[in-house]
Amino acid sequence: MTALNCCSHVLLVTLVVLTAACGGQQPGERVATDLPHEESVTLDTTGAEVVTSAPLNSDATCTISEEPTLVIGDNEYDDNQWFSVIRGIARLSDESIVVADHSAAEVRIYDRQGRHLRSMGRSGEGPGEFRQPLGVWVTAGDTVWAGDFRPWRYNVFTAEGELVRQVNLKPVYLNSSRGGGVLDNGFTINARQNLGRKSDFSERLSFFVEVHDSNGNLTDGPFKMLGPRQGTIRGGPSTLRTSELFGSRPNIDALGSTIALVHGSKPEVVLLDQKLNVKMILRYDDPGQNVTDAHVRAWRDNRRERRGDAWDEYDDAAISPDRPVADMFPYISTVKIGRDGRIWVKRSNLPGEERGWLAFGADGGFVCHLAAMPSYVWEFGEDYVLLEPEEGTPTVRMHELKPPS
Repeated sequence: MTALNCCSHVLLVTLVVLTAACGGQQPGERVATDLPHEESVTLDTTGAEVVTSAPLNSDATCTISEEPTLVIGDNEYDDNQWFSVIRGIARLSDESIVVADHSAAEVRIYDRQGRHLRSMGRSGEGPGEFRQPLGVWVTAGDTVWAGDFRPWRYNVFTAEGELVRQVNLKPVYLNSSRGGGVLDNGFTINARQNLGRKSDFSERLSFFVEVHDSNGNLTDGPFKMLGPRQGTIRGGPSTLRTSELFGSRPNIDALGSTIALVHGSKPEVVLLDQKLNVKMILRYDDPGQNVTDAHVRAWRDNRRERRGDAWDEYDDAAISPDRPVADMFPYISTVKIGRDGRIWVKRSNLPGEERGWLAFGADGGFVCHLAAMPSYVWEFGEDYVLLEPEEGTPTVRMHELKPPS
């Protein structure tokens, strides 16, 4: 696998977007996606703009404040200020914060000082109730969409806590969506996956991305994106499906009026509208990194150190010499659309090296680097970022996000 250059085809595995010649010229072909056993779909690249940049040659850097400007969830004596497992964080236009909590099976809203205002939902099966809340999205008019499964569905609330309706997908998603989000018009972008049947690592994980309207009806898709090879390790747990080490996979986000797609195998972002028309292709220079035996040894040693006395048969399978290894590290692990329209790309980490984020403006131009953070990023805003620390008590932390000086 070679690094992408300005004349390469944009290839999200089986999702193919053929571009025009170098120099940012507009592509104009319709390319069918091969979907065995499913109806083929076509991505229309007519009018799509191709924007190229070289962020690794730039020292423009965004930063976040050392201390959070807001912390929620650090008072174990107040049930409304304590979270079991955080399953979603977002911000409303008045700067209040929306949080989904797993065990409480509810969505809570806090004011800009972190005081609890109201809670929506409870454990149950009916409209406005949750089995397992997962994800919150704020759309136009401060409408709050909260994911729930099993099966996958959405409860829709006003910012004042009133239930608007429940949206069930048709056809049904038995499991939670594997990526996507909710657009301002109430269309949802959902992804399902297929593990395949073979156990010899000859098949790749398949992702199917679909668009559903505000009533849950399928309107566009599916189109298929392939993930890493998968199989079963000889002598390991027979029920464990293991992916190739350092294998690349897709990642999908949706917000406002935009769908963002990346695949770890390419340093690029494809932006689409709700009809799956390609609006823009962001492509940036990155030489990539080959996987060496030293990288594999370092990864295995790190796992042994982290797992310690908790080591079990699943760890044996993870470090087995029978587990295939990718030739190159993924370029990208995550894509997020900021509330201000910027596109944030998380570079994949290397063993012993935490790599940060790249930000691109709505026009596709490179904006800044942002250092890696020991936290899960739930949302980027124009001047803030909403985080959840990877370790310790589950809390919501908002930090100021500062532009390059």
